[in-house]
Amino acid sequence: MKIAPPKYTRDFYPEEMRRREWIEGAWHAASRSAGFLPWDGPILETLELYKRKSGEEIVEQLFNIASKGSQELAVRPEMTPSLARMIVTKQSSLPRPIKWYTIGRMCRYERGQRGRLREFWQWNVDVLGVEGTVADAEVISVAIDGLENLGLTDADVGVHLNSRRMLSALLIGAGIEEALHGAIYAVADKRSKLPTEEIDKLFAKIGLPESGLAKVKDLFRLTSLDELQSLAREWADEASLVEVDQLRDLFDLLAHLGKEKYCRFDIGIVRGLAYYTGPVFEILDVKGELRAIGGGGRYDRLMETMGGQAMPACGFGMGDVTLGELLTERNLSPASEGLLDDFIIPVRAELIPDMLKLVARRRKEGRRVDYFPKPGNRDKLLKRAIDTGARHAILIGGPEWDSGRQVLIRDLQTRTETIVPFDGSMD
Repeated sequence: MKIAPPKYTRDFYPEEMRRREWIEGAWHAASRSAGFLPWDGPILETLELYKRKSGEEIVEQLFNIASKGSQELAVRPEMTPSLARMIVTKQSSLPRPIKWYTIGRMCRYERGQRGRLREFWQWNVDVLGVEGTVADAEVISVAIDGLENLGLTDADVGVHLNSRRMLSALLIGAGIEEALHGAIYAVADKRSKLPTEEIDKLFAKIGLPESGLAKVKDLFRLTSLDELQSLAREWADEASLVEVDQLRDLFDLLAHLGKEKYCRFDIGIVRGLAYYTGPVFEILDVKGELRAIGGGGRYDRLMETMGGQAMPACGFGMGDVTLGELLTERNLSPASEGLLDDFIIPVRAELIPDMLKLVARRRKEGRRVDYFPKPGNRDKLLKRAIDTGARHAILIGGPEWDSGRQVLIRDLQTRTETIVPFDGSMD
């Protein structure tokens, strides 16, 4: 009986692995080009770490295990709690700003569906120790760079931006007590999934007074910052106007970074996690057919929650599952060329020892070299060399060998051939 992998996980055969490495390579390149430093943590953390960030309800959403000791452990469902734990441990000695990124394997106990699996790889980018919107603009810019590295453009993806702090100020200005804000955000988070009349019914169930309910409906029907500013003026709420200006500043900074064509205001972006404290954003496909490709925002209170000192912070996470679906739809994939420099083919079995010497020498020179372990049909082996993506095929043991220990090198791109001494330079 064959054994299948666990539900909602994936096997990565070489072709799928090459695709995953291509995605991760684009993420690494975007991060390092902006000066972010790589970090990592254990795939197992204490269950308490996740409870402290997200509450007891998180237990139902992750894989928790009883260790052989006294601690309850969990397979990490996200990286931000580990980041916070590590920052708090050395908080006083770390130079500011802290610009870190990581790419890691995560597991969540969820029902699999399109764009969501129980195991996935996620890219996290965070800036800590920086007040104001410059850091928010930086992480959003890097996220876009990572997508552009994969061939995506503003015709494929958009960054939808809002501000939790601004929404809170507006709701307070509308006379709605802060205790109800979480419930309002939860309904607003469903706006893209339900028709307007259903959203209105959900708002009505929160228990808002009639005047407050009308204002909430008006607020979440806005489509631009200009409309938002007009509403704040109408409600004569100075705190809201300040927050609208802060969000405008973020859009201006993103324009200076050359990312304005990707970014748009979206009043419905609230992000479900309660720890967000300022600007929040989600990266969505332009057609609106997929789950969010990535998302994040500002979380200035997390270090205190984890037992550290107050520290401003913002960042995002981007998974490989939905992104992979989008890349498939756009017919974007890693180039097949350049996987190998040389593919060496033995023509005669007795020359395999000489072939292995050549393999060792070429690898020592820093070239990527593979070979076929036994003689075979020349045309089939040349096709095999082409399929590997090699630039050159080197044949050892043909008629040129008998005329003075020479080998034939075929350039698989230009289809030109040269004959060189076996012991000489082959560049």
